[in-house]
Amino acid sequence: MKNQTTQYQIHQSQVGDLEKEFLIKHLPRLVGRKVLIIGDIGLDEYIMGQVQRISPEAPVPILEVEQTDQRMGLAANVAQNVVSLGGTAWLISVAGDDHGGQILKDLFAKNNVPWDEIVIDHERPTTRKTRVMAQHHHLVRIDHEMKKYLRDDIEQKVLTQAARLIPLADIVILQDYAKGVVSEELVKRISELCTKAQKKLLVDPHRDNPGSFYKGVDCIKPNYQEAVALAGLDFNNLRDIPDKVYQVGRALQEKTGAHEVVLTRGKDGMTIFLKDQIVEVPTYARKVFDVTGAGDTVIAALALGLASGLTLVESCWLANFAAGVVVGKIGCVPCEVPELIEYISSL
Repeated sequence: MKNQTTQYQIHQSQVGDLEKEFLIKHLPRLVGRKVLIIGDIGLDEYIMGQVQRISPEAPVPILEVEQTDQRMGLAANVAQNVVSLGGTAWLISVAGDDHGGQILKDLFAKNNVPWDEIVIDHERPTTRKTRVMAQHHHLVRIDHEMKKYLRDDIEQKVLTQAARLIPLADIVILQDYAKGVVSEELVKRISELCTKAQKKLLVDPHRDNPGSFYKGVDCIKPNYQEAVALAGLDFNNLRDIPDKVYQVGRALQEKTGAHEVVLTRGKDGMTIFLKDQIVEVPTYARKVFDVTGAGDTVIAALALGLASGLTLVESCWLANFAAGVVVGKIGCVPCEVPELIEYISSL
């Protein structure tokens, strides 16, 4: 792979006291912004306790259960992050006619996320992930799910809902966890609807798809490993390239046709690829307990920032701070505005 980054301006974005003060003053403008999310939803369950001994029946730990918890997962976690940050979330997805779906419906009501746009498929189970944990350590995860694309009639119901809501939304997110809701045809149709309605379309992609799967989106937000896979590159060929992150981002931008790429890099922050500029956005050191759901918080904050008038770089500042809040917690937990303000102010 040839080095092509010299033709682009690379800018280091610094977030100082003035920028932090600006973000805090801007937070009220997030209130009421309408974010439409289309994608896979699921129920996250946690069984937590202590391990004191090994089973006499088999060489496995015995968990003495102290607490159980049920939370909104996948795109539902994006929706609750939008709500917790002050926005209005509309969520189009598919759930089963089962106990997991009923629990999820109750959680939607509890977290002020409308259930009205959820399509019920009687032949499909509600995605359900059960994590068994000893304190902060995962022992095992149990998944109940169906990983195949929707039937044509169910997908058409999703598209009908989308056609009605896209003109009313401020911004649209495609949240793809490869559970079947987001197909290549659905991406194409949603992209066309967003273009017609002049709405910005963001996608949180799944690495097992080729980048061309997401043709037509305005902004794509992968992590580095996802970006390499989506761009069709080989990790081994990138190993000795000093500016491999820049090469990967530009390759993905070309593959998808996306105007913007936000490449998340954990402790190294974010790298933003615009048309003729690459911007590095830093993150801040924090003790990390659990990164589960942090990407959901990032896309929610990013969308709200853009919908409220922030630039992409400013929206990434906001998203980085919001992610910093949730990685200090366990599981899929939304970022609340008071703790976000406290976190930004403390840095």
